[in-house]
Amino acid sequence: MTGLGLVASPAMADGPGAGTPYVVTVGDSYISGEAGRWAGSSNNSEAPADALGAHAYHDNASHTAELIPKCHRSQSAEAYIGGGVGGLDLACSGARTTTSTGDDFKPGIDFYDDGAGHLGQAKMLQQFAAGHNVTQVVVSIGGNDFNFASIVTSCVTDFLTSPSWFPDYCKDDSSVVANFTAANVTAVRGRIATAFQNVRTAMRNAGYGDNAWTLLVQTYPSPIPAASGFRYGQSGYTRQSVGGCGFWNSDADWANSTALNTINTTVRAAMGQSGLTNTRLLELQSAFNGRRLCENTVGLYEEVGLSSWTQPTAVDKTEWINQIRTVTTIGSDYYIQESLHPNYWAQLALRSCVRQTYTQNRGGTCIIAAPGLTNGEPRMILN
Repeated sequence: MTGLGLVASPAMADGPGAGTPYVVTVGDSYISGEAGRWAGSSNNSEAPADALGAHAYHDNASHTAELIPKCHRSQSAEAYIGGGVGGLDLACSGARTTTSTGDDFKPGIDFYDDGAGHLGQAKMLQQFAAGHNVTQVVVSIGGNDFNFASIVTSCVTDFLTSPSWFPDYCKDDSSVVANFTAANVTAVRGRIATAFQNVRTAMRNAGYGDNAWTLLVQTYPSPIPAASGFRYGQSGYTRQSVGGCGFWNSDADWANSTALNTINTTVRAAMGQSGLTNTRLLELQSAFNGRRLCENTVGLYEEVGLSSWTQPTAVDKTEWINQIRTVTTIGSDYYIQESLHPNYWAQLALRSCVRQTYTQNRGGTCIIAAPGLTNGEPRMILN
């Protein structure tokens, strides 16, 4: 007969409600960490802005390669809020709501499984959450369903191939307009809502009640200023050749007032359509205002008299959005896919935003609070 207290209780395995709490991010390039290597831009050299180096996107165990090529899950991504909270980045640059198996595998927020190791993000989340205590899932999705990259390409192409006295605008190109018809907006809203529902299904399948975790949905930040905010004029090619922001004034105004607003309105509407009861909204549309690409309040390193991202004022004087690059990436360490994405500064800023939603147990609007850094991150505030 065994005496009472002599038999040890079995150790409780990590899983729903047990173990280190985790934040998991899912979605696209605006949350995966795309462009997270670079802190600002310079046309003279990569060195001033190279914050994370050649291994910035390497997310395998030894940080020598990518688990999924071209997902660009950077070490500065917002998943890693610290403070005793674990982080996992499942997002992938270029991802849509559903998985794409074209030239590059892009996992969507679905349960895709080809039996050969290629999984959708919802399936990845389900597998991870079953053995870890996931308390918050953060999602950025929908931009690629609106063909964000091709819209940017159209705008820059139109800027570079028409004169200032007779500009060809992208805002009225048929290929661009087609993304914002009422029918397409409705279709994309439905796909985003389904993606949110897939996250809920993944968590339910992993053993979570709906009230045991939170889905934090983030909107997209404005990457370029309106016409009045550019530091380069629109005549000549300086806006693209120097600034890497080749938009006509009229197209920049349209991008902010119509395109971005439509995308973010669709994301918000999808939250309601999804029927989820545990969602919160992180509003980011104005998060980078004052630090956007080609904005007249910041500049390239050589324009603001700085030589390194490690200098104390670099976070306030340099851009938080990567330049739009074309064939200029040849022979450099830059990727075209990094174009017009939140860089190192921006991602650490978003990490602060996500941490505040976590510790304050709420959603809100996140904006720049003050100059400088706190614990290495830009000072942000959640209102």
